[in-house]
This record gives sequence, structure tokens and C-alpha cells, in this order.
Amino acid sequence: MELPVKQVPQLEVAVGVLLNREGHVLIAQRAQDSHMGGSWEFPGGKIVKGETPLQGLVRELQEELTIRVQYVRHLLRFNYLYPDRRVRLHVWQVLRWEGEPLGALQQPLRWTAVGELLNEGLLPADEEIVIALKNPEAVNTLAWQAYADAVSGSL
Repeated sequence: MELPVKQVPQLEVAVGVLLNREGHVLIAQRAQDSHMGGSWEFPGGKIVKGETPLQGLVRELQEELTIRVQYVRHLLRFNYLYPDRRVRLHVWQVLRWEGEPLGALQQPLRWTAVGELLNEGLLPADEEIVIALKNPEAVNTLAWQAYADAVSGSL
């Protein structure tokens, strides 16, 4: 006898991995009143209907960090199942941006060494990204450019 599978919503999420000159990665703390509030995460957010993952990334980083994405490299895409939702993460390394990352939503930001990320209370799905960062030869290294016109829909 087959048991019914609980239906959970699936979210499409764009994630940006920003590294500074010292090789530290930017993480942000989730609002206390959000899903898994207080956890740390890589910046990004939900892709809205009609957006490509890259367009969603550019928009989210502009809204959350007040930066303009200029050049990215696709790292990986994977699914993660939380008890109450399924998330498909589209992860990009942001190689160049304009502006200084600021917590536009008043969220705390922190630059952290890659080797310390797993000690920061990251979201469980983001722990998969850390594994990829520690094993760069195992991920997709196709380069993609994201200019300001990405937001207007040309990408």
C-alpha cells in the first residue's frame, strides 16, 4: 500500500555568492519573523513569475544590498527539501558589482572566510553551497555576463 505524499510548495530562489578581495564571502541574517528567522544565508531571494533566475538575482541583490551586478558565473542549481517547502536554488558567484553592499532591509551582513561558513548558523540548503565552494572543480564554471539590461529582460 502506497502512502500519500505530502504536497509542499516549491519555490524558485536566486542566490548570490559575493567574495571580497580577502576571499571572504558575504552572508546576511534572516529577519526573525521570516522562515527560519535568525539564520544566516547567502543573499538572494524568490524569483518572481516572468523572471529568469539571473534576472531574479540581479533584482534581489539590488533590493537587498543596493548593488548593481555586473558579472557573474553560474555555480550550480539544486533542489533542497525542507519539512514545509521544496526549494530550487539557482546559485551564482558574483564576480563584479557596483556599489558597497549594504543591508537595505536593515539585515545584518557579515564577510566570513569560506572555512568558517559552516560555523555561522547557515540555512541547511546553504550548507550545500559551502560544500561546492570548498570543491570548485566539482561545479559548473560556465561564465555569464549580467549587465544592467538584465533587469529589463534582455537576458
